[in-house]
Amino acid sequence: MALFAKGRVFVAAAVAVFALATGAQAAASCGKTGAGFEAWKSEFAAEAKANGVGGKGLSALAGAKYATKTISVDRAIHKAFSGSVDDFMKRRGGATIISKGRSLKKSNAAMFDRIESNYGVSPGVLLAIWGMETGFGASLGNQNTVSAILTLAYDCRRPGFFTPHAIAALKLVDRGALSASSVGAAHGEIGHTQFLPGNVLKYGVGNGNLRDKATALASTANFLKGHGWQAGASASANMGAIAGWNSARVYQQAIARIADSIDGN
Repeated sequence: MALFAKGRVFVAAAVAVFALATGAQAAASCGKTGAGFEAWKSEFAAEAKANGVGGKGLSALAGAKYATKTISVDRAIHKAFSGSVDDFMKRRGGATIISKGRSLKKSNAAMFDRIESNYGVSPGVLLAIWGMETGFGASLGNQNTVSAILTLAYDCRRPGFFTPHAIAALKLVDRGALSASSVGAAHGEIGHTQFLPGNVLKYGVGNGNLRDKATALASTANFLKGHGWQAGASASANMGAIAGWNSARVYQQAIARIADSIDGN
């Protein structure tokens, strides 16, 4: 897939996508059930076309289905990040992530050295995110990506946040990085570390295939660098960059603890 030129980041494309949020949100009314989804798609198609989405993206939009599982997961999202950081780490297998992360750091030393040289991001935080998000690639998700992200853009809970990602997903379909049948996580995240589509446009590097671990980890490092990661400092000293990845405080604290444990080994 030739979306990305090697070593380049398509920041301009992402800026254009994110600038759409206000206009797209205003043009298409949200809904709280699937009853209005088909009518919303017709409204959203006009907005998407006006903002540069082409034929393949519009076709994927037309075929999208209201994702009831995505809505179910979204409604329970706060419960997933409840409790103390110790409770959260226990639920998410923090000790296992640390143990396997240390092993993967050694067996992939050349890759992590290359990423750190290019982006200044240490292996521990990348392994912590990789392990937390997909169990080091064991579970990349099985929900239709286009349907999931469009459902969230339509849903009244957070349309302002998900609308630019929906536009981005359709553009990724146009460019071949996604297809109408691509699958991922319930909120439309993609690849080994679960990138939202707008962030794929802005921070994706290499060949743009985030189902490839090296590309996904380098892109994650680029994201963290773009959010202020300070090279040479511990994960605990880079909480602002980690917060850019996930706004839940327990998640941030868990990632920092896991990362520092891996890097300290």
